[in-house]
Amino acid sequence: MKELVEILAKALVDQPDQVTVELVEKEKTIVLELKVAPEDMGKVIGKQGRIARAIRTVVKAAATRQKKKVLVEII
Repeated sequence: MKELVEILAKALVDQPDQVTVELVEKEKTIVLELKVAPEDMGKVIGKQGRIARAIRTVVKAAATRQKKKVLVEII
């Protein structure tokens, strides 16, 4: 999952070297914290959050195949 979010984010931003994804495990969920450069924040979120929603949908679909619950937070 972590690699999937990282690949998607790096494809969207102007500064791919500043993209980091941290995996935080909680009781029954996995939280992926996506950090990008401040200038690239709008590109990752998109108009009305459409790109962020699309990233979350792709990750959720991949997590469902592995029977896990994954949340993506953009920081």
